[in-house]
Amino acid sequence: MSTTNFPAGSSSASTGISIEKVTMPKLSEMKRQGKLISSLTAYDYATGRLVDEAGIDMILVGDSLAMVVLGQENTLAVTVDEMLHHTRAVSRAVHRALVVADMPFGSYGTVAVGVANAIRFMKEAGAEAVKIEGPRVELARALTEAEIPVVAHLGLTPQSVHRMGGFRVQGRSVDTAMHLKVAALALAAAGAGAVVLEGIPRETAAAITAELPVPTIGIGAGPDCDGQILVLHDLVGLSFTPAPKFVRSYADAGTLIRSAVEHYREDVEHRSFPSDEESYHLPEAARKALGARENAGTLRKV
Repeated sequence: MSTTNFPAGSSSASTGISIEKVTMPKLSEMKRQGKLISSLTAYDYATGRLVDEAGIDMILVGDSLAMVVLGQENTLAVTVDEMLHHTRAVSRAVHRALVVADMPFGSYGTVAVGVANAIRFMKEAGAEAVKIEGPRVELARALTEAEIPVVAHLGLTPQSVHRMGGFRVQGRSVDTAMHLKVAALALAAAGAGAVVLEGIPRETAAAITAELPVPTIGIGAGPDCDGQILVLHDLVGLSFTPAPKFVRSYADAGTLIRSAVEHYREDVEHRSFPSDEESYHLPEAARKALGARENAGTLRKV
């Protein structure tokens, strides 16, 4: 049982962050205005709330949770039901950011299956958009026709890790760079409201961004995209694996948490936690009555 309450925290107004709800059209407006889009992953109520309160524009409930939350070697094992579970938690926490749910591996093998599962994310989990990997133009079109906002994902697509032979930078040649650009334009024409570009050369991402009518969100794609995204656990030092080249560490939460837990264990072992001030007490009259009963019981034993 827990009696933990999350503090209210800083309001968006007090931190100077706009409290206007972020939507897919809002992201396109930001691109037109030259405003860069910030995005991060989140996987539960606490991280969703903290990321949202920090003013992040788009929150992705990423299938990366398979690795950083569930301890899998890659993203392939996470299921639709697990993704729904985590998306629900994040959706409850978020008030401003656009909440995007990652469609996990195997959940959109056909257009019909993809649309059916995307509807579940919208209806059952509160997602405001879904993300799909690869140049799945027909699926993007069908989702758009079903009134489901779509974020596409090109370049290094983690669900294709076995086909690619590992997590390898994509789009290194002129031909592959052009292929990515054609795919991005086709996805945008089919209705995708944004395109994540992962693990591609800066120059390739810049060329795509310049021609694409919708925002590009980069991860390992250089600074010329319309926005950036990172995995939250990489950002704060909770991934327990060597960080990719494109990750910048902003905190060492792993060391902070480990230190806090060690101090807690020591306090328990030395009986310094909880203290008298951290304990509940009977009212004075009840304490006296209890003491009297204990004394009477002691006398009878004597």
